Amino acid sequence: MSELTVYAIYFQPQALDTLGDTIKPYLLDGPAGPHVLSSEIDAGGPLFEMSLMGKDAAGKPVEVEVMVPLSMIRIVIAAKNEEFFGFATT
Repeated sequence: MSELTVYAIYFQPQALDTLGDTIKPYLLDGPAGPHVLSSEIDAGGPLFEMSLMGKDAAGKPVEVEVMVPLSMIRIVIAAKNEEFFGFATT
C-alpha cells in the first residue's frame, strides 16, 4: 500500500494580500504560517496548479483545482505523513 503524499504550499506574503478572501477558505494555520494542503500539484508552466478540498454551497466536500501564477509560491513541502510536520488536515 503506497502512502499518500501531501503538499503544504506556502504563498508569498504579497500573494496572500492579492488573493484575499478568495484563498481564505483553503488556508490553514501552522507553525510556519498560513498554507494550503494539496493532494496533487503541477508546477510545470506559468501557473502553479493545485488540487484542494473545499465545500460546495450545501457544505459537502468537493475537490477544486486552483491555479495561481508561479511567482506567488514561496515554498512547497511534500510529506508522506503530514503529522510529522504538524500540518492540520482539517
